[in-house]
Amino acid sequence: MANKRIVVIGGSAAGPKAASRARRLDENAQITLIQKSADLSMASCGYPYYVGGFFDDRDQLLCSPAGVVRDSRFFWNAKKIETMVRTEVVSVDTKRKEVSFVNLVTGEKGSLPYDKLIIATGAVPRKPPVPGVDLDGISTLQSMQDADFLRKVKDEGKIKKAVVVGGGLIGIETCEALHLAGIEITIVEMLPQLLTFLDLQMAKIVQNYVQTKANVILENGVSAFIGEDGKLKAVKLQNGTEIPCELAVIAIGVIPNVGLAREIGVNIGKTGGIIVDEHMQTNIEDVYAVGDCVEMKNLITGYPVHAPYGDLANLQGRVAGENAIMGNVKRFPGTIQTGICKVFDYGVGATGLSEQNAIRNGITNFETVFNASLDKPGFMQGNLLITKLVADKNSRKILGAQVIGPGDVSKQVAIWAMAIKGGLTVDEMVNADLPYAPPYSLAIDHSIATAHIMQNKLDGLLKSINALEFKERLDKGEKMLLLDVRNPDEFEAIRLGVGEVLIPLGQLRNRINELPADKDMPVVTWCKISLRGYEASIILKANGYKNVQVLEGGIMAWPFAREK
Repeated sequence: MANKRIVVIGGSAAGPKAASRARRLDENAQITLIQKSADLSMASCGYPYYVGGFFDDRDQLLCSPAGVVRDSRFFWNAKKIETMVRTEVVSVDTKRKEVSFVNLVTGEKGSLPYDKLIIATGAVPRKPPVPGVDLDGISTLQSMQDADFLRKVKDEGKIKKAVVVGGGLIGIETCEALHLAGIEITIVEMLPQLLTFLDLQMAKIVQNYVQTKANVILENGVSAFIGEDGKLKAVKLQNGTEIPCELAVIAIGVIPNVGLAREIGVNIGKTGGIIVDEHMQTNIEDVYAVGDCVEMKNLITGYPVHAPYGDLANLQGRVAGENAIMGNVKRFPGTIQTGICKVFDYGVGATGLSEQNAIRNGITNFETVFNASLDKPGFMQGNLLITKLVADKNSRKILGAQVIGPGDVSKQVAIWAMAIKGGLTVDEMVNADLPYAPPYSLAIDHSIATAHIMQNKLDGLLKSINALEFKERLDKGEKMLLLDVRNPDEFEAIRLGVGEVLIPLGQLRNRINELPADKDMPVVTWCKISLRGYEASIILKANGYKNVQVLEGGIMAWPFAREK
């Protein structure tokens, strides 16, 4: 039997993973990887950190875990995979099973036969269709060349002002990288919030923090890039404002790179990505597709999504590489869209459905809660975490979680991701058996405490209100008793300043007679994180107050202006 011939188109993340998995399962297969750019197996998620100076050796973006640069020599010597860099596939004959290519340096043309073809052509950055977009000084952060350009900007130290167009993951990470270079940054975002995978309250808290490092302009887009002698001089916004700058980085998302796939008859989905089944196979026999060029199923909603994440690309590549050798024996079921990014000293992560995504997908019978607490005890220098949890009211299954703050966000998001993937309910999470020691967590981990809050709310033991709802009622001028139950020194240091009354929790039982006699009056209680606020609500209900709500997350989750 002849050796299998496998051709992989694309050499960033998913393609090399597919080729490497195939090799591990078949020493005799003929495996060829064709890559348009000069580099292979790039750690593209590391680009902002190279630009920002977290490390200086460019080769670290191309290295194996053992520290060896993954170039053509490496792939041949270590894996017996032939790589053709700076080479573009120009056509595929799926009937003859043949790939035609051209060497972009020499112009030499050729063709390769295949038994199995794996398309890993990735995605390309979106660019706004406005004048001046091709001026010198405008870049994306999608390629090694982009990273090289922006790292040169940092090292030269000549540029003083820059605009980042887009407030998503890449935009925020680029903002940090340029800020570390001493550049004054303005982020321009067309939507009403940064980081749209977060719900509005969480995004506003992140925005408040980002604004201590950079200027943030929301609900405004770019109408033109203004230049002089071919070089960028300013960014003009849709409202007419001009922002002087010498650099602009466009980070408004990516589009699946499916031109070749479309030409050969591969089906393209509603998201713009290639349609694949659970085996990563396309509608064409013996043709697979992986990585940022494909769409996949959201495991919660069942709908297709485009989720261009490096970890998913690697997982899909592994599945396709094995199936190309063994037949369709392995499956990639889909995603719950777990993600995380570094925002200066904050972690910002999410998994599953946000509240706005749940509504967008027709899911409305859910409950949400906020929890603010430390990630470990204060005596171990614990840091703040704020979590928003979304759960189904009927099944009580966890649907989604968002976590932000300077605490250990990654651990929390990982816990919730596994809970969602495992189909756990809130009632199962309240007794989760997680590791505990003071250097690592609280005795009741932040995630478990969040589940406790949700269970109390679902069981009717807690009536609460989030900051956005509370602010809306305040703005309407509703008559409410507003009760801060912290200590006087805490109150003097910082407070909401919305007309609240201070009665420390330890004095509340003895000062009940100071409260309005109308037991039907709406009451909202809080403290720093609203644990004491919850205990105050229990006292008030025991004394006949019928309409008591706790401000979720307390002062620490309040995204609006505060006094002092």
